[in-house]
Amino acid sequence: MSDSNQAPLRIGILGAAAIAPNALIGPAKRNPEVVVAAVAARDRARAQAFAGKHGIRQIYDSYEALVTASDLDAVYIPLPNGLHGRWIRAALAAGKHVLCEKPFTANAEEAREIATLAAESDRVVMEAFHYRYHPLTLEAEKIIASGELGMLTRVETALSFPLPKFADIRYDYDLAGGALMDAGCYAVHMARTFGGEEPEVVAAHAKLHNPRIDRAMSAELRFPSGHTGRIRCSMWSSDLVRISATVVGERGRMRLFNPVMPQMGHALWVKSESGRRLRSFGRRPSYDYQLDAFAAAVLRGEPVPTTPEAAVANMTVIDAIYHAAGLPLRLPS
Repeated sequence: MSDSNQAPLRIGILGAAAIAPNALIGPAKRNPEVVVAAVAARDRARAQAFAGKHGIRQIYDSYEALVTASDLDAVYIPLPNGLHGRWIRAALAAGKHVLCEKPFTANAEEAREIATLAAESDRVVMEAFHYRYHPLTLEAEKIIASGELGMLTRVETALSFPLPKFADIRYDYDLAGGALMDAGCYAVHMARTFGGEEPEVVAAHAKLHNPRIDRAMSAELRFPSGHTGRIRCSMWSSDLVRISATVVGERGRMRLFNPVMPQMGHALWVKSESGRRLRSFGRRPSYDYQLDAFAAAVLRGEPVPTTPEAAVANMTVIDAIYHAAGLPLRLPS
């Protein structure tokens, strides 16, 4: 329960992004501790239309004006990947808390720079891996930690979806695009989460949209304790739709169907010495759980798992996969 005397957390959105209604605006309307108070866009007419549609009272003509506004507590950054680092820096310099869409930055070096700045501040900086806060993921972690599956032997994760619109910014190298950055950042994050350790990249193979941009990627991983892993991701390949995670141990197997967008339907299947079972956890959106966690971190100092330090680890694996696949690292825009 929130303190009725506590003012709500006031968040401003950088850009009239298509993800914002599901990722923040809707969840904020269902959360009494949060209000989306402002939006900024480079096109004022677009910002006005967006604000009017979603009931946002304040419009700023520039990202700089929103970030430095004295009547906002936090900034949500759903901008193209290559711009994330720049605007996290600006928000921290202005004393704002930050919820930033994934991937956190263009590469691991930039993530380390941002993590240092965040550590030197007293602000909450959180990467928006919303699936990480859903009961489906929390239960999967609990099962692994319980030892029911035994010592892990293999972790496989995948996120593939069709994006044949090749003019989309997600295919733009100058905006730090690529299948591994967009879809693969989830697959890497799930492999690290369920694998329980930071993996080494053994090999990687890319299917190319152009010489610098991957439309699909696969990679083999090895974890310090000896178990292996594989990630697969795609924005355009024969593997049209696949959103899953499979964890295999010496005494059992667990499979998660649609862990990334569980509100669209999901399942957790376990087969072990204890028997077989199938579970699901309702339709409350993963974004709602994420916003609960962000508000709790800002207002009450509660810890979150998707920290800047965790983002450095994720970006380190992504960089290693690009290196292994013979592709250049992404750069800040």
